[in-house]
Amino acid sequence: MPEIGRPEPTEYAPYFERYISLVPDGAILPALEAQPAEVRRALGGLPDSRAGYRYAEGKWSIREVVGHVIDAERVFGYRALCVARGDATPLPGFDEKAYGRNSPHDAYPLAELLDELETVRKGNVLFFRHLRFEDWTRAGVANNLPVSPRGLAYSMVGHTIHHLNGLRDNYGVQV
Repeated sequence: MPEIGRPEPTEYAPYFERYISLVPDGAILPALEAQPAEVRRALGGLPDSRAGYRYAEGKWSIREVVGHVIDAERVFGYRALCVARGDATPLPGFDEKAYGRNSPHDAYPLAELLDELETVRKGNVLFFRHLRFEDWTRAGVANNLPVSPRGLAYSMVGHTIHHLNGLRDNYGVQV
């Protein structure tokens, strides 16, 4: 597969620059493939009693952070599928706070959530691996803002890095 390069600012909402800027230079597919193992190395050894830790009132637990990453992965993957396939239908926004309030992630073992993240990411990696070059940069709209599969792939990696950094800085997790 030819190198697809970093997304242009026209391929993602300005807000997502905070995630995309965290992604190191290099091919995006290896970064997508390697990240679930990185997350598992950081979190896999935590006991479930620690996985329920919240660093402040009203903040997500470690399990809920992982659940949020899973939910975002699914949303980004769906958006990438729609845009890559040429569906011009504007895609809706994603209210992560509502998803968090209405998710059961905190009731499940952390190991199971890590398995789920790995499985969802593997599906997205296989999807991205089969895109043609022109599919990566096809333009779409999500939440009334520009989006491309390339921008979404970088957002997936950067979003996960962002939350790993937050787990390190706010929860004391060694990443």
